Amino acid sequence: MSWNSRYCSALSLPSSTLFFLQLREFDRCRKLYQKFLEFNPANVYAWIKYAELEQLLEEEELCRAVFELAVSQPLLDMPELLWKAYIDYEFGEGQYDNTRELYERLLQRTKHVKVWISYADMEASLGEFESEQATFRDRTRAVYKRAEQALKEAQLTEERALLLESWRDFEKAHGDEEAQASLRSKMPRKIKKRRKVTNDDGVTKEKRKKKKEC
Repeated sequence: MSWNSRYCSALSLPSSTLFFLQLREFDRCRKLYQKFLEFNPANVYAWIKYAELEQLLEEEELCRAVFELAVSQPLLDMPELLWKAYIDYEFGEGQYDNTRELYERLLQRTKHVKVWISYADMEASLGEFESEQATFRDRTRAVYKRAEQALKEAQLTEERALLLESWRDFEKAHGDEEAQASLRSKMPRKIKKRRKVTNDDGVTKEKRKKKKEC
């Protein structure tokens, strides 16, 4: 085992960095994170804590550099948490265009319905800000429309139903009757299927089962 391996395997990262933080030895903290991540670059927790250190020090460019290096790793133990932390950082800094860019980059890697819904929720949340009042509905609907089309083309019926339910809630809160009526036509229909069931007495009966169909 190399010296680096022995050093990092023995290192208790949270307690060590906390110790140097209390001493305001920020460069030592950086070196600890860098050394740890050389040994274990897949560790998302360490990447996030490293970025949080730079955020604490108000080192905006360094914070982004850490996140960028982190998302470029070929293997991560919890990539979804890393992307969420990066997105939350940009949103918290009021960098909404950067936030959108991150969602677009993430969607190149995964078309998971939760990513689409999170993207739409982000756009919808901007309705709280006066400067975004005129566009947040259009931006949110644009995300939902893209998502609905992508999930439909992929024939992901259950995921599409989940997305449409989220979209319906948005239109109930922010849309007019025309928008709500248009969306209702897209909602999955509940159909009843019959299947035969034999009970303990050997009697066969038909049983109805509800199923959603998009």
